[in-house]
Amino acid sequence: MKLLAPFALLAATMLTSTAFAAPNVVASIKPVHSLVAAVMAGVGEPTLIVKGSASPHTYALRPSDAGALESADIVFWTGHGMELFLADALSTLAGKATVVELADSPGITLLPLREGGAFEPHSDGDEAEHHDEPAHEGHEHGEGDMHFWLDPENAKLMVAQIATTLSEVDPENASAYQANAEAEQLKLDALEEELKATLAPIADKPFVVFHDAYQYFEARFGLSLAGSVTVTPDVAPGAARIDELKAKVATLGATCVFAEPNFEPTIISAITEGTEAKAGVLDPEGGGLTEGVDLYPELLRGLATSLVDCLKLVRTKSVPPPNLPLIGGGTWLVSYPPLCPKRDLTPPPHQGEAGWGYPTRNTATSTAP
Repeated sequence: MKLLAPFALLAATMLTSTAFAAPNVVASIKPVHSLVAAVMAGVGEPTLIVKGSASPHTYALRPSDAGALESADIVFWTGHGMELFLADALSTLAGKATVVELADSPGITLLPLREGGAFEPHSDGDEAEHHDEPAHEGHEHGEGDMHFWLDPENAKLMVAQIATTLSEVDPENASAYQANAEAEQLKLDALEEELKATLAPIADKPFVVFHDAYQYFEARFGLSLAGSVTVTPDVAPGAARIDELKAKVATLGATCVFAEPNFEPTIISAITEGTEAKAGVLDPEGGGLTEGVDLYPELLRGLATSLVDCLKLVRTKSVPPPNLPLIGGGTWLVSYPPLCPKRDLTPPPHQGEAGWGYPTRNTATSTAP
């Protein structure tokens, strides 16, 4: 009997660990992986397909990716409009897995692609290589803008869908998934409020992007995207196209022009050279960030920081506006061009808000000690 005790204990331990083992979970891109990792915290870790700075628009599956899909119990992806490389692989390699298209999460907001007028036809960087692929054409014309994770309200709905799926496949750990999801949604609420405060000072500043991937972020935080220009990341435009793009940037009144990390710096400088627009970089997928739970909030904070750094108020050395003395000296930060008519620079009593063309001391934009 004494000899059987260790074996009984070992069997019980193996049974317990098997019953509560985390499922094999695969996530397509970094933002999705980050949210899945948050929900799985303390239970298991998902496997990421598109690693590093690779783009889902041009990615090709590796043997290790195929192996991960074959052994997956759950696969989370945004949908047919984004990860083109997964469309066929999910049916051929992940046949036994529960596949979740997060674009179909209940309540999620999907916006149409913007084309015409200030917005040039949508491009994912190398569209010439994919003209004959129906799934990509669906992305451009039928399925809308698939960068929906850039709205933290959508991210909360994605978290809810992730937790529901994990709980259904792995009911033994359902309570942990639900608790993690609720905690993550509270963090996303706090992140949204933080970003509202960060972005408020530059909400009225017009900017142009090389890739119209940011309308969810723009809509959530009230930003002023003036338009987009279509530029291939690794192919320098010809002289005529550069002149055309410069003219468009000037016409749109853009303060900044934003490319993405995969664009050659020479292309960015060629388009902004000779214009009053500054150049910036936005990263909608977190290519330069380390994968994991913290990536999603770092991604959104990074977008906000890049926008503010390029669009921030112009520092001047002028004296304080009439009837609004600056105690203790220092300089004022004033919007340019002024937000109010030149003939009406003096605000009524107690009205020195930024809407009058200059901020009050309470806005913390003074450099006075």
